[in-house]
Amino acid sequence: MEAYRLTNDMAWLPHTIAEGVQIKPMITKREHDLDVTCILVRVPAGKVVGEHIHPAQDDILYPLSGKGSMWVDGTGSFSLEPGMVVQVPRGTKPGRSSDSRKAGG
Repeated sequence: MEAYRLTNDMAWLPHTIAEGVQIKPMITKREHDLDVTCILVRVPAGKVVGEHIHPAQDDILYPLSGKGSMWVDGTGSFSLEPGMVVQVPRGTKPGRSSDSRKAGG
């Protein structure tokens, strides 16, 4: 793997479980044989990423813009917005939705 890659050269793809949501895989365990995955996620207003589980890795969220809400098993519901970081432990169910026009993260 090269030391750096340009995100503008990477394609947005449909999210595997959330209709209307897009992902941009930047570094993946499968493609780069690393023990980490880094993906940009674009969640348009009114869209939801439903409950799911990441069995092999923690899920780290760092919203770049917009506002939404999120829930995590064992924690409950909370607002999701820029300036916060969320760690969802592996094997735990998270879900999120976009409340505003410019959501992403």
